[in-house]
Amino acid sequence: MVDEATKKTLAAIPLLSIRAGPRDGDKWVERLKEEYVSLIKYISNNKEAGTDWFRLESNKEGTRWFGKCWHVQDLRTYEFELEFDIPVTYPATGPEIAIPELDGKTAKMYRGGKICLTDHFKPLWARNVPKFGIAHAIALGLGPWVAVEIPDLIQKGFVKHKDETNSEQ
Repeated sequence: MVDEATKKTLAAIPLLSIRAGPRDGDKWVERLKEEYVSLIKYISNNKEAGTDWFRLESNKEGTRWFGKCWHVQDLRTYEFELEFDIPVTYPATGPEIAIPELDGKTAKMYRGGKICLTDHFKPLWARNVPKFGIAHAIALGLGPWVAVEIPDLIQKGFVKHKDETNSEQ
């Protein structure tokens, strides 16, 4: 059911072992260290493969994450702000990734610009607690969503390139 490229990507992202969330004090700090190691490895793998497509950072506590993701189509880069909070029940509950500027532009999104991950990613996450982390949510949740939804939104005219938007003003 999973294609070879996805399997290869997943195999290259380190799995996590610590079952801890934001309310777990020192254990959360240890989990965050694992999260950063996993994210750094995923990002460096993407850069080496020439598939760099997002930037991410967090607040000091590691409970609020924000950054940018982008999609290239027809030699144009479409960039979007992304954000998510770590749920208090993390890692049992995965993060709900949001792209607020796309709120209301597709049916595969919830209020506030949260992307729909219920059918495909959430069951996968549930089977892999505590091994999956933020890098896995980005790679297996946000990545496929962006790859499918953004081209459709561009084609329908719901998303315009920044050059088009600037020239209309």
